Amino acid sequence: MTGTPAELDTAIAALTAVAYVAQVSDRHPLTGTDAGRHRVFLRLALTTTADTPPRRPGPAPAQGGALIDLDTARATRRPA
Repeated sequence: MTGTPAELDTAIAALTAVAYVAQVSDRHPLTGTDAGRHRVFLRLALTTTADTPPRRPGPAPAQGGALIDLDTARATRRPA
């Protein structure tokens, strides 16, 4: 995402309310005509059910994230 610090804070809060935010990168300031704006990279996980409450972003795992069974994920995905 790209925006002012206030815009990024608002967008991250909104996404945290509807999705699991697995990771939020450091803010990278932009230069030139975009001076005053920043870029942030997010890693999100969306679910189709509301069974699990959204969680706040925490520190990134030191050894990486959980493994995904790709065969199961491909078999259960739905077309967009």
